[in-house]
Parts: sequence; structure tokens; C-alpha cells
Amino acid sequence: MGYLKTAILMAAMTALFMGIGYLLGGAGGAVIALFVAAAMNVVTWWNSDKLVLRMHGAEPVTRGDPMGLHAMTAELARNAGLPEPKLYLIDTPQPNAFATGRNPANAAVAVTTGLLRDLTREELAGVIAHELAHIRNHDTAIMTVTATFAGAISMLANFALFFGGSRERMGLIGTLALMFLAPFAATIVQMAISRTREYAADKAGAEICGNPLWLAAALEKIAVGAARIDNHAAERNPATAHLFIINPLHAHKHDNLFATHPATQNRIAALRAMARQDRPAPAAQPVRRGVPSTRRRSGPWG
Repeated sequence: MGYLKTAILMAAMTALFMGIGYLLGGAGGAVIALFVAAAMNVVTWWNSDKLVLRMHGAEPVTRGDPMGLHAMTAELARNAGLPEPKLYLIDTPQPNAFATGRNPANAAVAVTTGLLRDLTREELAGVIAHELAHIRNHDTAIMTVTATFAGAISMLANFALFFGGSRERMGLIGTLALMFLAPFAATIVQMAISRTREYAADKAGAEICGNPLWLAAALEKIAVGAARIDNHAAERNPATAHLFIINPLHAHKHDNLFATHPATQNRIAALRAMARQDRPAPAAQPVRRGVPSTRRRSGPWG
């Protein structure tokens, strides 16, 4: 289903680019836009994950890292029945994380320095398990492609407004249409991304790490941190906000436009209810290696 949504999104973006090309350059502009859109589809499918990681200045975490991030992720990936994804670190004090990649064999998980600072190892395991659930559910293809396309629409709007065709061709209607492209990009994100995927990833992530309360506690901390600490890269690229486990936007009022996450308190309540049921899923094997006692509260590396 994720791949079908991705194909539909690519077709819709191609049609949109052709329409804008016609608006700016007539029939010739539409043909040029078709070739541009086709090239963009290819680049987006094969490189959207790299583009998103570059937007956020993510740096790879090498295997055998002193933080033990690879060891923890490898065990969680085995629990999830997945190959170990590539790991990246984003240098920002806001605690957050996201997964990206067109399929499980070409996936990556990125965590922020703020996440490593603020969370215990159990909570960190819950977050990584959540991201692995997105990868296993094939959410990352549509999530990542949507982010790059929506960002391209926003940039196209700015380009067209400042460097577009003649006023005679564009006219008032064309100019107004271009002014609304950025909000339209947000609408594309909201239509392509279902909020139910977060609940599904929360549930599967709790099963992968073996304890719903680890993820519930992590969400609570991340929500507090995301609300008070700016994520400058995310604010510059608001179309990527839906990738994160918690909406990273608040500084520039993008959060209403690009709101694709369900209420955090509802997610936490669902996880706590899952824990109360006390019915471990078949795949739920608690992460033993690299995760100390839940009594530890001084952060994962302290």
C-alpha cells in the first residue's frame, strides 16, 4: 500500500509540475516541466533519503561506536526481523528522531544529540524500536518521498513568484495560484501521511523493544523538549516534520500547516493501556544487552 501511495504521489506531482510549466511557459513550458518532473521522480526515488539526511546535517554513526547505539539497534532489528539500518546523528539539542529510506534494505535511522542527552537507554530503545516499526511497515518510502516533493513545491512557489514568466501570461490568477503553493505542499503532506501510522508504529515499536512504557516515557520527554527547544533545520524544511517521532516545529508557526502527528497524550495513553493488558506479543523480546535497569534516570550515557 505504501508503494501504491508513493506512485500516486509521483504521478500527481508530475501533473502539478506540468500545469505550472504551462502557466509559466505555455505548451513548451509544460514539456520542459514534464522532463524536469521525470528526472525529479528518479532522483527522489533513489536519493530522497540522502536528501532528507543532508537537509538536517545528519552524520553517520560508525559501527562499534562508544555510545553502543549500533549494538542496541542491531538487537532491536533482529527482534523486528529487519536488517540493521544505517545510523545517523543530528547535532541539535532538541530531542527527536526519524527513519528514512525507500525499503527495509535501504533504510536509515537518525537521532539527535538532544535525544541521547535526555533519554535513558530504555527510552532510547523504545524510540529506535518505533522507527524500526516504520521501516518494517514500509512507511518510510511514502514519508520520505512526500517530504522531498512537498519541499520542492514550496521552493517552486518562491522561484515562480520571483523569477517566473511574464505578468501577461501569469496574470492575477496565476500569481495567486503560486502564492498558495506552499500551503498546498502542506496539504499534500497531510493527505499522503495518515496519522494512524504513528499509532501503528507505537504499538509495533512497543512489541519490538518489549515494553510499551519505555516508549511512553520517551514520548513524554521528547514532547516537552520539542516544545521548548528550536530545531532550526526542521524549521527551514517544514515539509520534513512528519518524519519525526514528535512534530519538531514551533518557532515559525509551521506546526499548524504541517501537523501530521496525533496528540502525544493520546499516544502515551494508548501505550499505557497496552502495558496494562500485560499480553506480550510473540515478537516482543526485551532488549537485554546494552540496556541497564529501568531504575537508571541519569540519561543513556551518564
